[in-house]
Amino acid sequence: MTGRVAAVSSSATHSLIKGNHEAIRLLARLGVEGDAHAGTTVKHRSRVAHDPNQPNLRQVHLIHAELHAELRNSGFNILPGQMGENITTQGIDLLDLPTGTRLHLGDEAIIEITGLRNPCAQLERIQPGLLAAVLDHDERGNLVRKAGVMAVVVTGGVVHPEDVISVALPPAPHRPLEPV
Repeated sequence: MTGRVAAVSSSATHSLIKGNHEAIRLLARLGVEGDAHAGTTVKHRSRVAHDPNQPNLRQVHLIHAELHAELRNSGFNILPGQMGENITTQGIDLLDLPTGTRLHLGDEAIIEITGLRNPCAQLERIQPGLLAAVLDHDERGNLVRKAGVMAVVVTGGVVHPEDVISVALPPAPHRPLEPV
């Protein structure tokens, strides 16, 4: 299974929206160089307030470009980086990947999916109704979170738009993604 990088984004501040760049550098065990969420321990403010020493399982945030298209079809004007993601992917169903899946990005970088992004009320500041638009329910009534996945950096490297993404599934049995 392969896809491609559609966009790369980062922000040195804890702003929700991250600026798009020609490239980002992933640092092993840390995250995106210069991004406010990089580090070995949690950097998301709500998680720091709860326990600042917990491991950072949210070093890299990925959203699939197909979600942006779905949101545009529903009347939202969403562009890469606006929902806080570092990497916008295309051609890979991120939400269907199991925990522990490794994504090889370009020539060097490898990240490991740790879980789902739990969308927060900050999305409402982008456009009213956006939070509800990234939440859904499956046929059994279970909550479906569509706002992307989180990952940690296994092997660092530079990532560019148009880089190929190859998917390496973990050994079976696969564990479904849970919010992290």
